[in-house]
Amino acid sequence: MSDERRHAIVVPWDGFSGAIAAIRERVFVREQGVPPELEWDGEDAGAIHVLAFAGDGSAVGTGRMLATGQIGRMAVLPGHRRSGIGGEILEMLIAEGHRRGMPAPFLHAQTHALDFYRGHGFHPEGGVFMDAGIPHRLMRRAGD
Repeated sequence: MSDERRHAIVVPWDGFSGAIAAIRERVFVREQGVPPELEWDGEDAGAIHVLAFAGDGSAVGTGRMLATGQIGRMAVLPGHRRSGIGGEILEMLIAEGHRRGMPAPFLHAQTHALDFYRGHGFHPEGGVFMDAGIPHRLMRRAGD
């Protein structure tokens, strides 16, 4: 994958829901075993979405931010992880939330991803809790 041609953009749910849903279905429902009724929570139409594309134009990652400032549904397809795409998606969501005057960003991080979010300025608060059968922690970004 060529870094020069890889990119992430803010997209509307309408028009991009198919690509976003395909990534989330593969990562959350099939790979992680999240029940579909939990994944599809009815919040997508009102959320900010970022979609990341590989150099060949295929959609390979996504994330969303709700009106509350909560970032979630961060998903990158297996062959594209650890390439910087997740960080691009996260930083773009934060920047777009700032641009729109949204509340300070926070998220519920899967515990295996804590170091990823720490690397982007997020700090854990409270203990571990289960969501969809997966351990998570609340994280907030200082200064936002």
